[in-house]
Amino acid sequence: MTPLAAAANENLAEISNYLIYSSMAVYMLAFFAHIAEWTFGSRSKVGRTAAALTGAKESGAAGAAAAAPAVRVRGKGGATAVLDQPKVTTRSAAGARDVPDGPGAAGGTVQGDLYGRIAVSLTALAFLVEAAGVVARALSVQRAPWGNMYEFSITFSTVAVGVYLVLLALKKNVGWLGLILVTTVLLDLGIAVTWLYTDSDQLVPALHSYWLWIHVSTAIFCGAVFYIGAAGAVLYLFRDSYESQLEAGRTPGRFRSSVLERLPSAASLDKFSYRINAAVFPLWTFTIIAGAIWAGDAWGRYWNWDPKEVWSFVTWVAYACYLHARATAGWKGRKAAYLALFAFACWIWNYYGVNILLSGKHSYAGV
Repeated sequence: MTPLAAAANENLAEISNYLIYSSMAVYMLAFFAHIAEWTFGSRSKVGRTAAALTGAKESGAAGAAAAAPAVRVRGKGGATAVLDQPKVTTRSAAGARDVPDGPGAAGGTVQGDLYGRIAVSLTALAFLVEAAGVVARALSVQRAPWGNMYEFSITFSTVAVGVYLVLLALKKNVGWLGLILVTTVLLDLGIAVTWLYTDSDQLVPALHSYWLWIHVSTAIFCGAVFYIGAAGAVLYLFRDSYESQLEAGRTPGRFRSSVLERLPSAASLDKFSYRINAAVFPLWTFTIIAGAIWAGDAWGRYWNWDPKEVWSFVTWVAYACYLHARATAGWKGRKAAYLALFAFACWIWNYYGVNILLSGKHSYAGV
C-alpha cells in the first residue's frame, strides 16, 4: 500500500470514529425525546386497560345473569318464591383475555405525540449517521467491516435500528420499542467505543473469503431481529403481570399503571415476539450452514467443535425448542416468553462470552 493510500485510509478511519460518536450524540437526543413522550403521555387517562378489563367482566356477568332463568321454588300450599340465580365466578383461560392494545407511549396526548415524532426523526437521523460511520470503516479497511467485535457491534446496532424503522414504515405497532431500542443502542455503542475498539486493520488469512459477506452479515441481521423479539418477550412479561393484577381485582401502583397501560396487550406482545422469532429462524439456520461451508473451505473440516460453533448450535436448538413448543404443545404466554429469552441469552453469550472468555478458531474479538 502506498503512503498516500495509507493516509487516506487513516483519514477514513478517523471520519468513521467521528460519525459513530456523532450518532451517539443524536441517539442521546432521541433518548430524551422518548422520555418526554412517555412523560407527557402519562397525563392521559390512566387505567384505560383496567376499565376495559373491568367492563368486560361486568358485561359478561350481566349477560350471564340475564341469560340464566330464575329459580322458582314451590313451597307448602302451592305458594312459589322466586330466587336469584346463584352467582357463578369464572376464570379466563391463560392468554384468553379480550384486552385492547394501549394507546402507545404518547397516551393519546398532543404533546406526547409531538415528542414521539421528534424522537423517531432523531432516531432515523442517528441511524443514517451511524450507517455512514460503518461504511467509512469499511472503506478505511477496504473490506467488510465485520472483522472484530467493535465492527460487529456498530453494525449490529445499525441493523437493529434499521429493522425498527422499517417496521414503523410498514405501519406496524412498534412505537413502544423506541425508548428501549435507543437505550440499548447507546449501551452497545458505549461498550464498543470504550472496551471493544480496535484500530482499522486487515483480516487474518482465514477470513479472506466471500463467505465473510454472506455468513457474518446474516449473523448480524439475525441477532438484531432476535433482539427485537426478546424485547417484545420482556415487555410481554410485564404487561401480562399487569393484566393479571387487574383481573384479580388488585390495583397496581400509579407509575406502573401509567406505563404499562399504554403498551400493546399481552396477547399482542406474545404474538409479536413469536412472529419475529419464527420469521428469522430459517435465516439463522442458513447462517450456521454457511459457517460450516466456510469452515470446510478455510480449515478443511465442516465442524470443529469450536466454542463459537457449539454455542451457535445451542442457540439454534433453543429457538427450535421455542418454536416447536409453540406449534405443537400450544405453549403461549409466560413459559414461551421465558424460553425465548433463554434462547436470546444463548445468542448474547455466544457473542460476548465466547468471544472474550473462550479461545478457539473464531477468536477474532480484537480486544
